[in-house]
Amino acid sequence: MVHPILDTIRERSFYMQSQQANQVTMQSPPPAITTKDLQYIKDALSWELLAFKKFHFMAQQVTNMEIKQALDKAGQMHQNHYQRLLSHLQVNNNTVLASMPRQH
Repeated sequence: MVHPILDTIRERSFYMQSQQANQVTMQSPPPAITTKDLQYIKDALSWELLAFKKFHFMAQQVTNMEIKQALDKAGQMHQNHYQRLLSHLQVNNNTVLASMPRQH
């Protein structure tokens, strides 16, 4: 018998993967990060970190190994997203902005 929680986790994971597959992604981040970009990335980092913490906590609470593995897998996905977002912030914004032409 498949556990209902496991079905929910699998459905959510499938939904998130299909949403990601339908999105157009940039091959590389823009050379400079605007204030609006930074706020969006900050929000996304918060969401991903919270999701990772929740899945990690839930995985520690369950005894069913199949559910535990599904929760761990979902948590790892959010942790990877967090790390990927964080890597986009490793840009020297001042250097990039100084090299861009000024608009009047």
